[in-house]
Amino acid sequence: MKKRISLLFLALIACSILSYGWGFFGHKVVHQLAIYGLPKQMQGFFYKNQDYLVQQSVRPDERRSHDPEEAPRHFIDVDVYGEDAVYTMPQSWKAAAEKYPVDTLKKYGIVPWHVMVMKERLTNAFRQQNADSILFYAADLGHYIADAHVPLHTTLNYDGQLTNQKGLHSLWESKVPEMHAQGYKLQNKKAVYLADTETAIWEVVRASHKLFPGVLALELEASKAFTPETKYVTVERNGRTRQYYSDEFAKKYAALLGPTVAQRMQTSAEVVSNFWYTCWVDGGKPDLDKLMGGKIAKDEKKALKQEKKSWKKNTLFQENRVIATQKKANS
Repeated sequence: MKKRISLLFLALIACSILSYGWGFFGHKVVHQLAIYGLPKQMQGFFYKNQDYLVQQSVRPDERRSHDPEEAPRHFIDVDVYGEDAVYTMPQSWKAAAEKYPVDTLKKYGIVPWHVMVMKERLTNAFRQQNADSILFYAADLGHYIADAHVPLHTTLNYDGQLTNQKGLHSLWESKVPEMHAQGYKLQNKKAVYLADTETAIWEVVRASHKLFPGVLALELEASKAFTPETKYVTVERNGRTRQYYSDEFAKKYAALLGPTVAQRMQTSAEVVSNFWYTCWVDGGKPDLDKLMGGKIAKDEKKALKQEKKSWKKNTLFQENRVIATQKKANS
């Protein structure tokens, strides 16, 4: 008989599935790390609002339940356009819309182009020195950038459903990092200015898509050591039965993936920092301390210093400094 899991664990699985990209956990970790990569002129403001930025990092996923325009902003099924399309598609929205019907572009995802829309909105928020808008657009922009780092966000076979590997999406971007992130090396680099943000986000998409074949192949490799009874757990709820990958399989798959997931998470944080910093520069480098009425308080400065020390030592998880793992982040 196949393994069965409790309703409590079912609820945890459902949260991961409904969170779509990186899982709520992954997005929150990425946003927290991105703050540590910012320059001093920005870091105080962003750190003071760290809880907001981390918690609201998942807001775009939550919008999907009531905004029909939201879903395509999280992915791009680039393989629909041809085998080499990830390298040949127009980078600008204007050029892409001239080459393909807009309805087609929206159907198969617009994440790199939507990142550029959000980049301009955040830049304008800095230019207007509107603190609320800066935080709002920074949280949303970071989410879409992080989604573009997930290989399964770049393909029509986004859940392995076309290759009899259904459930692969939440396995790669949610279950694996949630189980193994404490052992990841997550020391993202300091933010740098991006002279060409359009090319930067397309480079992210290309790097993600390049990893996609391995995401599929390693699942098949891991499957060799499992039977259907050990590979999956079965969930029954409201008269419906569904299968999910077992913890044992997730551990094997993670071992075969090696540092891939950790590297994509770390790079996500770096690129989010880069975009936030670039928007601030392009927005005229406003005095963010002035926007919050002065520099951060002494206790906040001390806490930031301690967190950055843990970040540099890669001990954030061990010292319980990761907001996504704290009770208030999951309430």
